[in-house]
Amino acid sequence: MKTRYSLLLAVVALIAIAGCVKLTEDPKANLTPQTYFKTQSDLDASVNAIYIAIARDGAWGFTSKETSYFGSDDLTTDPGLNKADFRDFDRLSGNSSNSSLTAEWDGPWQAIYQANNVIANYAKVNSTDALKNEAAGQAYFLRGLCYYYLVRTFGPLPMVLTNLDLNARPPRADVGTVYASIINDLQTAKSLLGTTPTQGRPTSYSASACLADVYLTMAGWPLNQASNYALAATEANIVIQAGAYNLSTPYDKVFTTNNCPESIFALEYSVVGGLPNRSFGSTNVPLDEVALDGSSGWDDVYPEINFFKNAPVCSRTDLTFYTTLKLIQPDKSFILTPWNSPVTHARHPYYKKFRAGLNGDGVNETDTQILSIQPSTNKETEIIRYPQVLLDYAEASDMAGGGPTAAGYVAINMVRARAGEAPLTPGLSQTAFRDSVVYERAYEFAGEFGMRWFDIVRLQLLPAVIAGRDPSENGIPAGTNAAQKYLAPIPFGEMTLNPKWTQNPGY
Repeated sequence: MKTRYSLLLAVVALIAIAGCVKLTEDPKANLTPQTYFKTQSDLDASVNAIYIAIARDGAWGFTSKETSYFGSDDLTTDPGLNKADFRDFDRLSGNSSNSSLTAEWDGPWQAIYQANNVIANYAKVNSTDALKNEAAGQAYFLRGLCYYYLVRTFGPLPMVLTNLDLNARPPRADVGTVYASIINDLQTAKSLLGTTPTQGRPTSYSASACLADVYLTMAGWPLNQASNYALAATEANIVIQAGAYNLSTPYDKVFTTNNCPESIFALEYSVVGGLPNRSFGSTNVPLDEVALDGSSGWDDVYPEINFFKNAPVCSRTDLTFYTTLKLIQPDKSFILTPWNSPVTHARHPYYKKFRAGLNGDGVNETDTQILSIQPSTNKETEIIRYPQVLLDYAEASDMAGGGPTAAGYVAINMVRARAGEAPLTPGLSQTAFRDSVVYERAYEFAGEFGMRWFDIVRLQLLPAVIAGRDPSENGIPAGTNAAQKYLAPIPFGEMTLNPKWTQNPGY
C-alpha cells in the first residue's frame, strides 16, 4: 500500500479544506490526525476531505474511473487516437502498467485512509453526539462504498481499517473477508446516519440501498452465496417502503440537473471551486463535432453498436443515445449526419444523456447547431439512483424464492413505465424474470459508472457479451481467456511496493 503517500495526502487535504487552521512555524510538528480533531469545524473539514479524495480528477472525476470496465458492451472507445488505456481493456488486453487504471485504485484508497482518520478521532471532538455521529456515519458509509468498488474491480484486498505504520505492508485478504467488512461499515453507517435526504450526503437509506446491492453481488460470482438474495430484498424494501424517493423526474432531466428525487447518493462538483466533473461534456462527444466557438469532442467513450441496436424501443432509448451528429461546415452551418454515415469518424452512436452536463455547462447546443463543448461541468455523478433499488429488489425477491413476486413486478414496472415501456410480461419463470431485470438494468443505467460491467462480472456474462460484439469493434486477440478478465490487475506500482502480493491471474 502507498501508506506514506496517502497519509500525507490526507493531511494536505485537511490543511487545504480547513481554512480556519493557522499553521505555526513547524506545521509538521503540530498538525497530526491526533491533534487536529478538536472542533466540529475540524471534523466537518476532515469528512469533506473524504469526498474530495474520491471525487477529484484522477479518481472518480473523469472517464478514467471506469478504465477496466471497458470490457462491457455499453462502453467502447476510438480504435486509434490517444485512447490506448481505454482501448486495451475494451479488447480485454489491459495490463498492470495502464496509467489510467490508477484512478480506480488510488482515489478509493485515499478516501479510505481519510475515513480511517475520522473514525479513529471523531469521538474526541468537542461537539454534540448527533453531529459527531453524522460525521462518523458518512465516514463509515464512504469507506464501505470505496471497498465495495475496489473488491469488485480488483478482488482480494488488504484490510486497512486503522491508521497504519508508515512501513506496513498488509497482505491481501480474501474476498469474503472484504465483504464482511463492507457489510459492517454499512450497517454501522445505517445506525449513525439520519433519514432526511441532503444533497451530496448519504442517509441511512443510502446505506440500505448500498447494502442491497452488496448482498445481491455476494449472491453471484465469486462468492455465489444464494442466501444473500433474501438479505438484498430486505434492504431494498426498506428504501422502497420509506417513500423518500420517486421517479417523477423525466429520464433526460436526471442527467442535466442535480439533486433530483431519485438521487439516493451522488458526488457533488464545482468548477469554480476547483472540483470539476469531467465525466460529462467533451469526453462523450464525437471527435468530428466542432462547436461554433471552435471547441470539439474528445471521442473517449461511446456504446458498442450492438448494445445500441439491442436497446428496447422506448422513449428512454431515444433520450439515452445520440444518433445524429452535427457536423460544422465552412460557413458555420451544420449538416445533420446519421451516426453510421461513412463520413463520420467512428461510425458509432454516442451517449446523449452525458452531453449537456448541468443545464448545458458541458455541451451547449440546439437541435441544429452546437454553441460550445466543455470538458468541466458542475453535474453531480449519481452513485446510487432509486431505479437501482427497485431493480435490485425485483431480482433479489425473484431469486430468493421460487420465482417473481407481485411486488417484484411492481418494482420493475415502475422503471419500465418511466422509460416508456409496456409492463413486463406476467407469469415469467424465475430465470426469465431475472434476465428481464438484468436487461432492464443494462439500459436504465447504460454507460453509468460500472453498472453494466458489475452485472457482467457477478453473472459471468463475458462469453455472451463477446459473442454479441459487432465485428467492427476493437478486436479481442485470439486465445484471450475471458474467465481471467473479470478482475482488473493490481497496478504495477502497488505490486512493486508490496512484493509479497500475488498478481491477479491472467496478468
